[in-house]
Amino acid sequence: MNRAITLLASALAFSAVVASPAQAETKVGFVYVGPPGDLGWTYRHDIGRQAVEALDGITTTALENIPEGPEAVEAITQLAETGHDLIFTTSFGFMDATNEVAGSYPDVKFEHATGYIRAHPNVTTFSARFYEGRVVEGLIAAQMTESNKIGYIASFPIPEVIRGINAFMLEAKQHNPDVEVEIVWVFTWFDPTKEAAAAQALIDNGADIIVQHTDSPAAMQIAENAGIKAFGQASDMSRFGPTAHLVSIVDDWDSYYVDRAIAVRDGTWEQQDTWWGLTKDGMGGETGMVVMGSYGNMPDDVMAEAKALEAALAAGDRHSFPCPIYKQDGALAEDCAAGESHLTDGTLVGMNWYIQGIDATIPQ
Repeated sequence: MNRAITLLASALAFSAVVASPAQAETKVGFVYVGPPGDLGWTYRHDIGRQAVEALDGITTTALENIPEGPEAVEAITQLAETGHDLIFTTSFGFMDATNEVAGSYPDVKFEHATGYIRAHPNVTTFSARFYEGRVVEGLIAAQMTESNKIGYIASFPIPEVIRGINAFMLEAKQHNPDVEVEIVWVFTWFDPTKEAAAAQALIDNGADIIVQHTDSPAAMQIAENAGIKAFGQASDMSRFGPTAHLVSIVDDWDSYYVDRAIAVRDGTWEQQDTWWGLTKDGMGGETGMVVMGSYGNMPDDVMAEAKALEAALAAGDRHSFPCPIYKQDGALAEDCAAGESHLTDGTLVGMNWYIQGIDATIPQ
């Protein structure tokens, strides 16, 4: 019996013990690429799952450490086969598997995080505009660095990660033209050993601020030990770097998961694409999926400027990618050339290029 089925059997057995008949009316499944104990990405998704579990008439099942690939198809299928009405698949690499399984189970609702393909009417996509937080980080880093060297730990070369790098550097260059970034691709979402090694290598090369787009607090801990600064990812990582931590981009999935689970329970679920940032509407409305957590270890004036930028982004007074923007090869970005005031969502969704000023190559 493989890991996916073993985990599912255990989860269902547990649910059978603790769930009342009323709670079992709607079953919601979650597929995780890592463990909730990563204290980052999966941890925050599991916080959202717990909010769903607290709803009347709804029970949840979570499968963790599911690889992106054939095993994801098997795990998602097992959830569909065991009566789950709604299934959240919570990693970009689950996109194809989600759509593959959805075609065979038209009565089950599927929600895929950070993807862009919904090949069937029972598939919805949702993501967060994490890059808005990267803009705030770019401002802080530009003013806090003493070496003008920033280390960036990147997971996979997908648009989400590339957007973050570009947003960070675009803002940093506005405040400090001398700032440089060294990017290390670790090709994993969660591997504390690799993340720690990448952080140490960047520090050895002169970086005095570490940015990460990976899931564990390992890089923050390395920064703390080295006496430099770092940004947290996905959850508030301030406790792992009391003197290193500048701010964390915290993923807040709770209200979205609750809303969508209730919609399935009540029969009002509809297909949609959702992309929330610091607010749901991008114009100062309700809090969205991106929260800046625990500013600290910076001068008061830098913190005030960072919070003002956060407020401007949240209110829609400032866009993360204002024109003019030039690509790495010096060409003006197509949206800007066409007269747009900023890059459009269509461009951002498929972003596969660096901005001018990044001396690196995107891996293939």
